[in-house]
Amino acid sequence: MSQTVIEVKDLGKRYLIGRRERYLALRDVLSNVLQNPFRRRPSPNYIWALKDVSFGVERGEVLGVIGRNGAGKTTLLKILARVTRPTTGQAEIHGRVGSLLEVGTGFHPELTGRENVYLSGAILGMRKREIESKFDAIVTFAEVARFLDTPLKHYSSGMQMRLAFAVAAHLDPEILLVDEVLAVGDLEFQKKCLGKMEEVSHSGRTIIFISHQMNQIRRLCEHVLWIDTGRIRQSGATATVVGAYEVAMSRGEATEPPNTNVKARFLRWEISEPRAEHAHLLSSLGPVQVNFLLQVNEPVQRGHHGVALFNADRQLMWAWAADDVRLAPGRYTLSYGFPMLPLRPGAYTWQVSLWNDGNLLELWECLPEMIIATPVHQHTRDEWNGVLNVPCQFSIHNGKGA
Repeated sequence: MSQTVIEVKDLGKRYLIGRRERYLALRDVLSNVLQNPFRRRPSPNYIWALKDVSFGVERGEVLGVIGRNGAGKTTLLKILARVTRPTTGQAEIHGRVGSLLEVGTGFHPELTGRENVYLSGAILGMRKREIESKFDAIVTFAEVARFLDTPLKHYSSGMQMRLAFAVAAHLDPEILLVDEVLAVGDLEFQKKCLGKMEEVSHSGRTIIFISHQMNQIRRLCEHVLWIDTGRIRQSGATATVVGAYEVAMSRGEATEPPNTNVKARFLRWEISEPRAEHAHLLSSLGPVQVNFLLQVNEPVQRGHHGVALFNADRQLMWAWAADDVRLAPGRYTLSYGFPMLPLRPGAYTWQVSLWNDGNLLELWECLPEMIIATPVHQHTRDEWNGVLNVPCQFSIHNGKGA
């Protein structure tokens, strides 16, 4: 018999835009009135990050939460994790909760890796005995054994992320809340993280999982909740909801998220050269230009922009990055020119990101996928088909040498 372990009813979260909410003492109120009794205070400007959200999660269920940046996904998980209080409604949770909301919570650069394992584990709710029993497994998973007694400030960013995820991934809660933490480290470590999450999901624990990577959602989740501008747009079986979401994204149907919550967002992408009836289809070999439209709402001073191209099996085909990016608020087109894209015909996914001073502003798995439909220049047998589709000329000549 199924048992509901998370029950959310009419949940809402409201934020004040433009200034911080202050708690005024009586003397503050009297002082304001005496200074200018006729002055009209501007009406507060509020925005609802979540509004009228209701759903239930059964014990052992893996629920995916999808939607654009600023849609309210992280706000929902923070309420469930008791990090913030709801403005309206309620969320009842039955069971011990563990949260992977921000990888690296509680790490201190002056402490060693060993000391940070204990510190971060304690902050995440693990007892000392529990940390000690899992210490070797955490270190092995993170692959940082050689540097365990080195101060964290000497670790690379990738090493820090691996150690942080390893600690968080070895929590033993009944209910686990996961917010986009499988994008840490290199591609090989991401696969390792995904495998760990699959192991957790098969152990019978209840999981709510946020991700922008639909392949991860399809692989891990049984049901999906699609949140759009703070409200549930659709919920149901994974294939149905993810399919509807991808179609909406490809048609540009998603509504704009609140500007106050989104510092930057990628709006759409296209193949501008060669021109074709379908802006996401490449059917010829030759020069290619790919454009990504970016909306920046707050200044980017120490920016980092990355782009990557993956095939349907999530193999990395190509990647590039730019540092020291400076952008004022506005709309920009990020263009990439290639002599050719000699890829095996099929579906491919662009991934673009924008960071500011080490903080992720936007990570987008571009929709729709790019379809390569060029003539095949490959071996006739599938097992000898590689990732490249390069035309060549073959000939045989008489003679002893070339």
